[in-house]
Amino acid sequence: MNELKQELFKQCLNYVQCRMEAAQQAIEAAQAAARDDTKSSAGDKYETGRAMMQQETNRNMAQLTEANKLKVILNKISPATILNKADAGSVVVTNHGSFYIAIGAGALVVDDETYFAVSLNSPIGQKLTGLTDGQTFELNKKAYVVKNVF
Repeated sequence: MNELKQELFKQCLNYVQCRMEAAQQAIEAAQAAARDDTKSSAGDKYETGRAMMQQETNRNMAQLTEANKLKVILNKISPATILNKADAGSVVVTNHGSFYIAIGAGALVVDDETYFAVSLNSPIGQKLTGLTDGQTFELNKKAYVVKNVF
């Protein structure tokens, strides 16, 4: 079980790192394009182009900030901790799938099994939090039974 949580945690870290690198590369590309853009006789076109590049930089800075927030959340999780009730860092197996409560990173595959990485703040993360083996909840008119929490 511990190896599974370590692998899920590692995949979440990789997801965040990829997002951070993509945002950083996009910021650098937009800044380089702004530097390389020379003023032409069409001054308005130049100003519009620079404004668009600045908007692109700002958008990518926001994405980088969000990725940093995800990394902070992950840094608070200890994958070695075994939990009896669902909380950040736990794996919850239900009758409708298996979930890793950490960050919203989508489907993660470990040993041909799919686990959905969900945030504590997501609708399903909120429903799962605090539950133990055998408890039930409903989400989107679907009844879930918690089979195992670790």
